[in-house]
Amino acid sequence: MCAKIEYIDELVNHLLAIDSPEGLQEALHALLTEGELADVAKRLQIIELLQQGVPQRQIAEKLGVGIATVTRGSHHLKRRGDLPK
Repeated sequence: MCAKIEYIDELVNHLLAIDSPEGLQEALHALLTEGELADVAKRLQIIELLQQGVPQRQIAEKLGVGIATVTRGSHHLKRRGDLPK
């Protein structure tokens, strides 16, 4: 991650300490609005579809997001070397 997000370590440690899927869902709902949670879930789907080799435009259409959002995920995976050839 390029920019250091203040308190990110606390957030990560808090989420890692949760021991059940139900507890994690409860924590996410407490921390995020419904819209933020939906956006995070879509971004995870973007990453997973990119890793499967689905074209960016197809992902954007399928998930109802802008191509820039998909490209952002693609750039992240390219930096990590996690995109299929």
